[in-house]
Amino acid sequence: MDENKQIREDVLKSVSGLSDKQLNERVEDGSWTIMQVLDHLYLMERTIVHAITDQLANGENKSVDEKPIQLTTNRSTKVDAPSFVIPSDDFITLEEMGNKLSESRAALTNIVHSTDRALLEQRAYPHPMFGELSLQQWIPFVGLHEKRHLAQIEKLKEKLG
Repeated sequence: MDENKQIREDVLKSVSGLSDKQLNERVEDGSWTIMQVLDHLYLMERTIVHAITDQLANGENKSVDEKPIQLTTNRSTKVDAPSFVIPSDDFITLEEMGNKLSESRAALTNIVHSTDRALLEQRAYPHPMFGELSLQQWIPFVGLHEKRHLAQIEKLKEKLG
């Protein structure tokens, strides 16, 4: 969880000097704005929290192999976001998005600290690329996913006017 915290700090530091106008500016056709990347990170974390919560309450124990989730940071493999984590086109301020990201992170942190690790390892939820992931593996996945998108944010920043 500490690595997730560091990556989130890196993401927020990366965008901290930008105006809301810059964050919501589309720098190339077919790509997200920086704010949409942040919104995607929020939607993703919220979805993962919901999935973990649901599996803890209603899931069955199953044994799943560790998956190579570190591959998540490899941006040479294009991955289309599932429809439920596609960001909105709305203008969003960094303050609003910061609050959303704080909420989703607090919810994830709460699960991690209030759930027995053994239970997180015994329950699973499918990932679109990796297949069944233990709930325990979903936790570092959040940070790896943000690290992947931090690289995207840096590329988008280079193209800002």
